Amino acid sequence: MTLSIGTFLFVCPLLFLAGLVDAIGGGGGLISLPAYLIAGLPMHQAIATNKLSSTCGTTLATVRFIKNKLVNFKLAIPSVISAIIGSSIGAKLSLMMDERIMEYILFVVLPLAAFIVLNKKLFKDNPDAKLTLNAKTYMTAVIAALIIGMYDGFYGPGTGTFLIIAFTTFAKISVGSANAQAKVINLTTNITSLIIFILNGQVLFSLGLAAAACNMLGGYIGAGLVINKGSRIVKPTILLVLLLLFLKILGVF
Repeated sequence: MTLSIGTFLFVCPLLFLAGLVDAIGGGGGLISLPAYLIAGLPMHQAIATNKLSSTCGTTLATVRFIKNKLVNFKLAIPSVISAIIGSSIGAKLSLMMDERIMEYILFVVLPLAAFIVLNKKLFKDNPDAKLTLNAKTYMTAVIAALIIGMYDGFYGPGTGTFLIIAFTTFAKISVGSANAQAKVINLTTNITSLIIFILNGQVLFSLGLAAAACNMLGGYIGAGLVINKGSRIVKPTILLVLLLLFLKILGVF
């Protein structure tokens, strides 16, 4: 695909906005992937290039958690192995599937992901809960990494949220601990699927790296801003981008 200046001018501000939104209230992935699709990238290239930009942001977040000693490596190791398997399967399934069929699936997957990500009632935090390494915790981590890893390799938006919900619901650990473990798994699934997409020539590096820089800048600014009711911009922004994506798929523009 030949990239024009217009493609960069459209995608990069939206990826900046995705980083800003994600830092304020989560759900940035629901903006970033549709941004590539609305810009006219074929489905596989959009998913692959989105993996490149999202991997950069997830790497920074993961390093932060590791530096603050929030990641439990005894739990992370089996999770990473499971995530590699799941993400590999998901990415390969994505490449095998006809792009038009994937667009139909997108009609179901993205609204469902948006509902879950934006529904804060699903997060039942227990800040006093300790991370206990027992059979249930290991089982939750391994199964969640495998299943959600497959989803991340296939599409991606909402992966971190789904992992946090799995840890808080089934392993009964705090959102803070769940977020740290989820970041390690999410980074693994991003890197694994990104490698597969690169090997299949689907990543547009120039656009992906430029968008990644904008995304990280948005996340940095969003994390540092003190905005009263700043999360108000999250839902309308995500809903607007999803609406534009559906209109694009329907051929309205």
